[in-house]
Amino acid sequence: MAEAFYSVVLDHPADAVWAVIRPFGHYDWAGVDAETTIEDGKADAEVGAVRHVAMPGRTIRQRLLAHSDRERSYTYSFLEPAPVRNYVATIRVTPVAETGQAFVDWRASFDCAAEERERWLEQFEQKGFAVWLAALRRFMDDRANQPKACG
Repeated sequence: MAEAFYSVVLDHPADAVWAVIRPFGHYDWAGVDAETTIEDGKADAEVGAVRHVAMPGRTIRQRLLAHSDRERSYTYSFLEPAPVRNYVATIRVTPVAETGQAFVDWRASFDCAAEERERWLEQFEQKGFAVWLAALRRFMDDRANQPKACG
């Protein structure tokens, strides 16, 4: 079994970051050019919900396995088509007590052929998690820099 991992520290409170990534059906924060929907009318945080991500040229489906507001995390798996076997990933937001920032980590375990292990680790860590968490940083920064409405 292989394990991919990537993490960042964001200059935003953990609760604010969690509020953005919490809905399993909201994926705009990741910078992915896609239309994301939850199948069969399930709720965004409902365990068993299937996220359907339609991108140019391909579609992926992922099932929500666990969702915790207390832990600020969710866990999901790939449905068909799956690039690897037994893929299970968790994204978690933890407060950094000293600074008020958010520590965000994304990890996945999966099975693949031994000769493909390094390729898939790079794919998930550097071409996936790192890219999506950088997009999350931009998304959060853009939200923080939007003018506040008067009223």
